[in-house]
Amino acid sequence: MAVKYGKFEMPEKIKVDESTKTSTYARFIVEPFERGFGHTVGNTLRRILLGALEAPSILSVRIEGAAHEYMAVEGVIQDMIHIILNIKGALLRNLSAEEGSHPREIHHLVKQLEITEDMIEANGGEYKVVLKDLIDSNEYEIVNPNHHLFTVTKPMSKRVDLRVSNGRGYVPSERHVFERMHDEIVIDSSFSPVRLVNYYVENTRVGQDTDFDRLILEITTDGRISPVEALAFAAQIAIKHMQVFEEIKTHMIVFDKGEAIINRDRDEILQKLSLRINEIELSVRSTNCLANANIDTIGELVVMPESEMLRFRNFGKKSLTEIKHKLDELGLSLGMDLGKYGITRENIKTVIQNYQQEKLGNVEV
Repeated sequence: MAVKYGKFEMPEKIKVDESTKTSTYARFIVEPFERGFGHTVGNTLRRILLGALEAPSILSVRIEGAAHEYMAVEGVIQDMIHIILNIKGALLRNLSAEEGSHPREIHHLVKQLEITEDMIEANGGEYKVVLKDLIDSNEYEIVNPNHHLFTVTKPMSKRVDLRVSNGRGYVPSERHVFERMHDEIVIDSSFSPVRLVNYYVENTRVGQDTDFDRLILEITTDGRISPVEALAFAAQIAIKHMQVFEEIKTHMIVFDKGEAIINRDRDEILQKLSLRINEIELSVRSTNCLANANIDTIGELVVMPESEMLRFRNFGKKSLTEIKHKLDELGLSLGMDLGKYGITRENIKTVIQNYQQEKLGNVEV
C-alpha cells in the first residue's frame, strides 16, 4: 500500500567552487532543499566529517638507544619529547588495500637509519632527518615527506621502529592495545583527516518561490584524503546508518512529481537560455571566442562542459572565470543537466528556436 505525498524539492547536482579549490580545501554548493533540510543535511554531514572518517597514524616509535621519552639521544639536537611531537605531525595516506585485509591491522615499519660523516658535512654540519628517511613502505604514501623530525650532528647507525594503523578520531596513548617491544614509546594518535568543516544555509529560488535552502559546505583536510573524498565517504556513512530504518517500513511513499511546477520552471529557464550571448555584457574577447565557436545563445553555452570550453582557440581561464560569474548571476552554470526539461545538447538549438517562435505566435501547425 502506498501513501501519496506532495512534491519535495530535491537537489539534483552538487557544485564545486573550482576557483577556490585546492588539494586540501573545497567549497561545495548543493541546492535546492526544502526549507529546513539544509540545516538537517549540513549538520549531519559536518558531524560525520569531523568524527567518523578514518586515516592512518603512527601509534608508537622506538629509536635504538632511547629508553624513554625523557632522555636525549647522543648526536641529536632535539630530545625525545621534541622528536615525538614532530612524529605526531606525520601525514600518511593509505594505498589501495588488498582484498581481505583488516582495516585496523597494525603495520610494523622498520628502518636502519644510517647517517655518515659525508652526509653531515654536505649539509653544513647538521643533517636533518625527515619523514621519508624513516618510512619506505608499500602500504602507505607519505603526504609530507619532507616533514622535519630531528637533526643529527654526529655519524650514527640506529634502528628505528614505527607502528602504524588506521583509526578514527583522537586516541590517547593509553588506549592503544598491542604487545609492546622493549623501549617502545607509545604516543597519542590523531586519525581524523578533516581539520575544519563549516556549513552555511542560504535562501535560494525555485520558480517564483525564494524560501528554499541552498547548502554551502566548506571542508579543509590535512592531505591524507581530499575534500571530495571526505564528503563522499561521509555521505556513504550517513546512508549506511539510515538503511536500518527500512525494516519498519509499512507503507511506500509516492511523491507527487509536480508537473505543473516543472512546466512553469521550464518556461522560466527557457527565457534565460534563449538570451543571446551579446545580451549578458561579456568582454569583447570572450564574446568573440564564443562567436568563433558558433555559440549564439546562453542555452548553447550552459550545455558545454567546462573542460571543453578551455579547448576553444584563444579561450583562457580569465574568460572562463568571467563567463562562470555571469552565468552564476543568472542562476546557471556550465555543463548543466537540463534533462528534466527535455533539453539536451543535441536539441538545444531546436528547443530555443521553437520557444522563440511560440513567443512570437508563429508556431507552425
